Amino acid sequence: MYAIIEDSGTQIMVRKDDVIDVDLRKIPEGSKTLTFDKVLAIGKEDGTVASIGVPYLSNASVTAEIIGLKRGAKTTLNKYSRRKGYRKQQGHRQSYVQVKISDIAQ
Repeated sequence: MYAIIEDSGTQIMVRKDDVIDVDLRKIPEGSKTLTFDKVLAIGKEDGTVASIGVPYLSNASVTAEIIGLKRGAKTTLNKYSRRKGYRKQQGHRQSYVQVKISDIAQ
């Protein structure tokens, strides 16, 4: 069974025991799980779609265990203007929450 969830504007296809990275968010202290309520579709293992939401399924949810925090690869941004002596370099690393999908409920 698989599910397509929406998180922070991105659609992610997940199966049980998948490890995914989601955008950093405020997590209550001592919390061990995250619940994704915005489920777009649920499908069977053979590839067929069991149910599709308009836009979301009302009774479906995906539960995930929090593994920990993770930082992505560093990206650098270079700005340059020719003949002006202007050069600027800036770096960025995105922070993520790494989760393991534990249950897909319909």
